[in-house]
Amino acid sequence: MRKRSIMVASIAAATALMLTACTPGSNNANPSDESTDRTVKTDVSAMGDLTLTVWDQEVRGGQDEQMTKLNAAFEEKYPNITIKRVSQSFDDLNKTLRLALSGDDAPDVVQANNARNSMGAFVQAGQIVSLDPWAEAYGWEDRYSESVLTYSRYSSDGVTFGEGSIFGLPQVGEVVGVFYSKSALKDAGVEVPETWDDFTSALKTVKDAGQTPLLLGNIEKWPAIHDFGLVQGALVPSDEIATLGFGNEGASWTTPENEKAASTLATWAKDGYFNEGVNGTDYDAAWQKLTDGSGTFLIGGSWLAADLEDAMGDDVGFFAPTSSVGEGIHTTGGTGLPFTVTSASQYPDLAAAYIDFITNEDAMQVLADTGNLPVVNTADYAPESGVQADVFGVFHSVTTDGVLLPYLDYATPTMADTLGSSLQGLLDGRTSPEEFTKAIEKDYADFVAQN
Repeated sequence: MRKRSIMVASIAAATALMLTACTPGSNNANPSDESTDRTVKTDVSAMGDLTLTVWDQEVRGGQDEQMTKLNAAFEEKYPNITIKRVSQSFDDLNKTLRLALSGDDAPDVVQANNARNSMGAFVQAGQIVSLDPWAEAYGWEDRYSESVLTYSRYSSDGVTFGEGSIFGLPQVGEVVGVFYSKSALKDAGVEVPETWDDFTSALKTVKDAGQTPLLLGNIEKWPAIHDFGLVQGALVPSDEIATLGFGNEGASWTTPENEKAASTLATWAKDGYFNEGVNGTDYDAAWQKLTDGSGTFLIGGSWLAADLEDAMGDDVGFFAPTSSVGEGIHTTGGTGLPFTVTSASQYPDLAAAYIDFITNEDAMQVLADTGNLPVVNTADYAPESGVQADVFGVFHSVTTDGVLLPYLDYATPTMADTLGSSLQGLLDGRTSPEEFTKAIEKDYADFVAQN
């Protein structure tokens, strides 16, 4: 659930920077200026009759259900408030958001991808505001672990990622692993893999049994980033991946380990481990193939669990193999898209109160009840059985005994397109593993040098 490059026009940036002169609770101060006297209002009932416009990308079954329930609960608690919700797919949201934030009818609350090409660009352009004043008022730094808040922190100029002010709050945790059909695995005579070697061995056994081992829909380019991330996590030291993923200096893509990861993915494609035509297959169409018995494994994120369980019941499971280069599971993950307050909002206090409401303890229970993975106190909400129990277990294991690695497109404003296009070439044989790592290295190194 991520991707796409966000470009911000200079005139939009100038306009938005002027808009950031509005403070939380006032109309004439800069929210990032610590010397400014800010009065944060938290009494929603006293705010009058208002309409809050919220843009989200929670369109799939369990995601849509939790937003519908939380919005209804907010309106019931505060009958003076109307939530105007605009929900669209991840890709559609990213296509429309850059224009919306610089227009006259910008929403009040938006979900923004944590990456530099989205949240980082919006921070640089002054199109979203620091949430630090409300974080203090609502105690968000006590609610969230620092490891989670790191994914939503930027310096005020948007240059430094992982440090600085809080610019958004997520509802859910995310972890990339492997969904599988239990019946298909049984038919192939394969046990659920535990280690990386187990997994690679299982792929060959499943292929030899006449089944399609891996399902992937990569027409949108970003889905294969998750597949590569799982491979890279197993073969490349985690500290190197973290440096590369956050776009910080001190690492390189052109290493034997990264080239081996690229070679592994290319070999899987060459050996027919994937379904035919992965680069021409839609993301949703691919995961739906798992539900009709067209494949055995699907590398994907925890956000797919609810829909897969609805379609497959007890036949779907989830795991992540332990790494070959360190203790525990090393896999991509982090948080869902954080909810942010736009600089154009006339009601920043209401917007912040809404974000607080959809991320509080009661909200976490709603998330769990609708098949989502609460990012706060995750273990408290784990179901007793089913694929969601698997997902909660993997997330807990990764965050306690393994390493949760950043999404690779976080690294630079152009990395989503560079990595996505390069992976398409790697999968269809147009790009060699060496060419792949060199192309990614150029994007990363150029950004680090100028940043």
